Amino acid sequence: MTLYERTTKLSKQRGYSLKNLAIKAGLAENSIYDWKKSTPKADNLKKVADVLNVSTDYLLERTDEMNETKIEKVKEADIDDEELLLSFQGKDITPEYRDAIIAILRTMPDRDKDGNII
Repeated sequence: MTLYERTTKLSKQRGYSLKNLAIKAGLAENSIYDWKKSTPKADNLKKVADVLNVSTDYLLERTDEMNETKIEKVKEADIDDEELLLSFQGKDITPEYRDAIIAILRTMPDRDKDGNII
């Protein structure tokens, strides 16, 4: 399936005509029709992907996942680490509040990755 075909199919599924999709993406009315013959600019492809709520890789058939999820690795911190820095709403936490937060955390039961108390 070509980029044009995949875009057309997904556009219909989302209830857009190609003309409406182009307008909603901020492109010229008939610009997506040109994708039959030529490759769109990357920023135009991204605009259409955003309207369709899919990744550009999905439209380009690099993946079959419409929205690839990115799992961010959570940085683990040891609450006994004196260098542990805390902030809230962009402001540093005072040492007194830091100590209070750590005291509260120490009273919490340990949990496994599924949230079950160990």
